[in-house]
Order: sequence, then C-alpha cells, then structure tokens
Amino acid sequence: MYGGLRKLTHIKIAPSILAADFGQLQQEINVIEKHSDELHIDVMDGHFVPAITMGPVILKSLKTTLPVDVHLMVFNPEKYVEAFAHAGAKNISFHVEATQKPGEVIAAIIKAGCTAGIAINPETPIEKVMMLVPDVDRIVVMSVRPGAAGQLFIPSVLSKVMFLRKMTTKDIEIDGGITADNVKKAVDAGANIIVAANAIFGQKDRVKAIEELRNGFAP
Repeated sequence: MYGGLRKLTHIKIAPSILAADFGQLQQEINVIEKHSDELHIDVMDGHFVPAITMGPVILKSLKTTLPVDVHLMVFNPEKYVEAFAHAGAKNISFHVEATQKPGEVIAAIIKAGCTAGIAINPETPIEKVMMLVPDVDRIVVMSVRPGAAGQLFIPSVLSKVMFLRKMTTKDIEIDGGITADNVKKAVDAGANIIVAANAIFGQKDRVKAIEELRNGFAP
C-alpha cells in the first residue's frame, strides 16, 4: 500500500519551533509560514522527558494561519488537552508510554474539538499502538529519543513506518533527526508528515532549508 503514498496524500512539512529562537518566536513563524504545511509545537514537562518547554499560554500568544500540531511529551496528557485545544491546537498527539488509559486521552482530544495522534518512542514495540490506530487520525513515529532537538536520526524506526503504512492510509508523522539527506528514506517508507526542527531553524536561511527538505523527497 505504501508504494502508492504520493498518489494518496500530500507530503507535509511541519517545522518544529523547538529549535527556533524563542527570543523572536513570532518572527521565526512569520518567516516559515508560507512555505510550510503545519506548525509543530513540542510540549515537555520535565518528567516524561528531562526538558521543559512551553505551555498553552505561549501557544495562545502566537499568530499563525498554519494548522498547529501539538506534541505532548508529558505524563498524564489528559490534563493538558483542553488547555491546548483552547490555545489553538488543531491536532494533539500524546505518547503511548505516558498513560495507562490511552483511550480516555483520545476521547478527551476529540471532545475538545481536535484530531488525535498517538506517538511511539524508538525503543517501544509497534504492538503498543496497533490497537489504537483505528481510533486516531495520525501516528507519530519518533526517530530520536524525545526530549531535545539536534539528535541523530535512528534509521531502524523506518521498519515501524513501513509496517504502519501497509495497514493504514492515515497520516504517519516522523519526528526527529530529519534532514535533507535522509528525508527521502522516511517518505519512501511511508511517512507523509515530516517534522523538522534543527534542519530548519538551525540553518541561517529557513526558507532555503525547507526547500531543500522538499527537494530531498521530490520524485
């Protein structure tokens, strides 16, 4: 099935502001907005992952026409769903490793008016998300260990992407270590939402960096 991915869906670029300059965050978004498909917001609580990033107050202060994809890297994600939905999230994804009641989290996200995604860490067996795929809108395959931008891509996760693409036409998002040099492997495996942090905001010319990513998987 994944061999026909380009016929099924558009490949989306979702810049992650995790690597942006937080001192001029709105300006950073303004630069990439017209050249991107989604805006990716990484939320970290200092417990599920060591780092602490941003809350719904920051998201609410940002202005963008892009759909906002909020990635909750937090324990007890259900506690944060409503606040991020009200702050402007269109999609909210959470980690299968972060809750004992994923069905309740999915229900909360849908009730809040957002689409739902389930994320899986590189070391977590794919079986952990299989039963949840019918209930979500996207599956997020982490290609680094969550918690920091600038890590190296873990190629072994591509087998998860390929397996998922064979069973679903839903969105498959890949997140972590994506560059112009490896993005084609992710797309060929079946990913159709490409999250990039350092590959975009770590470059002097953000727009050129996005173009290079697109050229990386162009047929």
